[in-house]
Amino acid sequence: MGADKRLSRSSSETGNEATRLAAQPLSPPMASSYPFPHCGGAAASRRPLQPSGKLHRRLPFALVASPAPSLHGRRGGATIIGGMARRTTSLSALADGSAISGEEEEDEAEGAPEDEELLESFVSPDRWDVLGLGQAMVDFSGMVDDEFLRRLGIEKGTRKVVNHEERGRVLQAMDGCSYKAAAGGSLSNTLVALSRLGRQSIDGPDLNVAMAGSVGSDPLGEFYRAKLRRANVNFLSPPVKDGTTGTVIVLTTPDAQRTMLAYQGTSSTLVYDSSLASLISKTNVLVVEGYLFELPDTARTIVKACELARANGVLVAVTASDVSCIHRCYNHFWEIIKGYADIVFANSAEARALCELAPPSPVAAATRYLSHFVPLVSVTDGPQGSYMGLKGEAIYIPPTPCTAVDTTGAGDAYAAGVLYGVLRGASDLKGMGMLASRVASVVVAQQGTRLRVADARRLAASFADSYECSGIYSDLGSDHSAF
Repeated sequence: MGADKRLSRSSSETGNEATRLAAQPLSPPMASSYPFPHCGGAAASRRPLQPSGKLHRRLPFALVASPAPSLHGRRGGATIIGGMARRTTSLSALADGSAISGEEEEDEAEGAPEDEELLESFVSPDRWDVLGLGQAMVDFSGMVDDEFLRRLGIEKGTRKVVNHEERGRVLQAMDGCSYKAAAGGSLSNTLVALSRLGRQSIDGPDLNVAMAGSVGSDPLGEFYRAKLRRANVNFLSPPVKDGTTGTVIVLTTPDAQRTMLAYQGTSSTLVYDSSLASLISKTNVLVVEGYLFELPDTARTIVKACELARANGVLVAVTASDVSCIHRCYNHFWEIIKGYADIVFANSAEARALCELAPPSPVAAATRYLSHFVPLVSVTDGPQGSYMGLKGEAIYIPPTPCTAVDTTGAGDAYAAGVLYGVLRGASDLKGMGMLASRVASVVVAQQGTRLRVADARRLAASFADSYECSGIYSDLGSDHSAF
């Protein structure tokens, strides 16, 4: 971002003020006297970011108390997506959609019906617990060394949007490596984990989870739809005629750092129509993936979707997705955060970017600031732990000890834990954060981004044993009006 788009205060002033905020007692200051510097700087295109009265709404976290019809007629349909496999055809050929089936291990055995049976058994519920709007991307992921990245001129630990030729060059270089093909994307990781937690718990009915997005009318699109369906996440958008399904190459080095190369295809397009409007109107929680803001037309669709959600009493959650995405789409993010969002998911770097703070500004300060615009803020900080922001408070969540194998999908898993707690009516905010931390630690300790079914069963059981499902945030007070 250019200097004209940064805070008008000097970096030392900003850092001192953020440090002072972090040292303050965890009590919500009055919005009118909140001392955090206003974001937006001197850029005329930026809107001044000041706490508004929007957050004075009660989050209806007990909204899923009544059971919804089962989607599948039986439990136990969740399966692991993808798996490590040896090359039987070139990865570049796979990216074009040829011979995609058989390039992965069999799905995790848990009585999952075949795809045809899944399609025949599908019955749309009266109401969706969660509907995600996001990029539908097929992941090709594998382990590489630092030399591999240097040889291809790829900066480690970054996310880069690539064109068709760049994607082909990297996939060719990966030929001969072990890889995993999966129905990927940040949001789908969250939805699969949430669905598995919601089908393994003993404290409530199965959660009905769905996704809308864009896949092409190509073999990769068919692969994506079928694999999500087998994981009990229903992909509800029809394929785009002559569209190209997006892909993400995820390269993980031995230090568990991941580098992502995204080929978007048509995956960032989303059209607002009567079908999407109907889905949103019968949803409890709408989750918007921040990557969608990268295309102006799709950003406008998101605004319409959030307007409809608000009119129908639907909770709106937004994922920050990526620092570079925030820099490119800053105004779009804040339009949703200020006007519609009930929950924001971010990591420490993304939270700082939203507040235009540079490291080492305290993560707690960014969490506090965001919580003056959004009723619930979730900020992860890697091995340092995480924070839950509520009404000007930043509640620290200690990390769950684990040996990191692959950090890909850690934040996605954490978001699933938070959403699960919200939908199950958790009565303790810190306890909900601890559950989310445990979900993330399980995913970090394995190769791959998906929460395994057995782990989901164990985590859901621990949640049921530890917390009463009695509605959340009884301390919101009478000054918060209900939807």
